[in-house]
Amino acid sequence: MKLREPFQIVGGQIAIDLPGACAVFTTRRGGCSTGPYASLNLGRRSGDDPELVERNRAALEEQFAVALVYGRQVHGSHVRRLIRAQPGDAEPGDAEPGDAEPVEADGQATTLAGIAPMVLTADCLPIALAGDGAVAMVHAGWRGLAGGVIAEGVGAVRELSGDGRLTAAIGPGAGPCCYEVGEEVHRSFSSYGPLARRGRNLDLKAIARHQLERAGVTEIHDVQLCTICSEKSLFYSHRRDHGITGRQAGFAWLA
Repeated sequence: MKLREPFQIVGGQIAIDLPGACAVFTTRRGGCSTGPYASLNLGRRSGDDPELVERNRAALEEQFAVALVYGRQVHGSHVRRLIRAQPGDAEPGDAEPGDAEPVEADGQATTLAGIAPMVLTADCLPIALAGDGAVAMVHAGWRGLAGGVIAEGVGAVRELSGDGRLTAAIGPGAGPCCYEVGEEVHRSFSSYGPLARRGRNLDLKAIARHQLERAGVTEIHDVQLCTICSEKSLFYSHRRDHGITGRQAGFAWLA
């Protein structure tokens, strides 16, 4: 796997240093899951053995010395603010301590050191956002992009960090080379014209970049990797694998 700077390989995962923050986009390599979930599957609801998924998550937390925090993704636009400062308020793998399961959210933003907002993907885009003392990660498929999840993510970081410079990193996801959609989806982005449409295919990354720029993000990095047509051992892909697959993740934390 060859990456464009400033992305780099760290322990088999894709990493990037952002101003005041770090972001990681995982591959499917380096875990303990087997079969269609081999090997670093992070999705609890994927059909994989839950114990193996927990071991994979724990290995990432140990490798990068962070506590992963997330919500239950629903392809919406809600981005949670994690600002509690008391020890134990944000536990690894629990976006809302004490809840039976994480609350619904397609993004997390925080100012807490050692806490890493995480989203799970298998063709949607994981997008990291870094501001002055705040960091966020959002889950952006076509529904999220149409619903305004990027604007919500930028708004969350602005709310927590002020009006300084913002930087974004777009991780691996379905590319315009492969992401064919129906006319009802194209209609959701008709105002973008040729920026978004490539014949029958939709360019999620171009849409995301446009929305980031419109929201005031001044520096945007795109890893430019497609989960569908990249080597199968590199990424999970819901589209390519007909729904029987694992989940990779994007997570970010304050440096």
